[in-house]
Amino acid sequence: MHNLRYVTRKQLSPVKKELVLIINNVQNLIRKDFTFQFYFVGSAERNMVTYDVGTNKGFDFDVNIQVNNSSDKFTAEQIKTKIRLALDRIAPKFGFDYAEDSTRVLTIKVKDRKKSRILYSCDFAIVNDYIDDDGNGGQEYIHFNKRQNKYSWKEQSQGFYLLEEKAEWINDNGYWQKVRALYLDKKNQNNDPNKHSRSIYAETIHEICQKYGYYN
Repeated sequence: MHNLRYVTRKQLSPVKKELVLIINNVQNLIRKDFTFQFYFVGSAERNMVTYDVGTNKGFDFDVNIQVNNSSDKFTAEQIKTKIRLALDRIAPKFGFDYAEDSTRVLTIKVKDRKKSRILYSCDFAIVNDYIDDDGNGGQEYIHFNKRQNKYSWKEQSQGFYLLEEKAEWINDNGYWQKVRALYLDKKNQNNDPNKHSRSIYAETIHEICQKYGYYN
């Protein structure tokens, strides 16, 4: 059991501005190869970033990097590697460590080494939003299979689709405080270090939508 609380806007704002500067610099570094857009997602977009009182984990942001068509000539591994290497050139100038490459995301962290704690971090998922031949929207992301040391585009799980549309429906129907309460409860109950905030946020949105009639 954790003791998570929400981070204030005042705490979040300067870090978010730093992250935007980092991403802008990364865009400039790799522009000769391909371009991308980015957006904060989930709890970061909705000012629902949390921190665990009394632990060394700090708080984290989630960002989607949406690659443009100019990336088609590169493999999934090449795209993720180019972005990782660019982050490694830029992020340390802002006090972050080098990027860590995990199954779904690249992560950069700012640490207080004297106290052996993470102050804050950011997870970057590299995604491709698309419309299929039937006009349905979908999303895939670059997946890293560590056991096989292989990168590939993988379909995003259903819970990640239309998150903002669902969140707007919840807010418009007066259920947003229920999202905040359930999300915090889920994070407090989570003991899986590989389960990131974006996954818990997607679960929360889905459960509230299911409970209050979005899918009816």
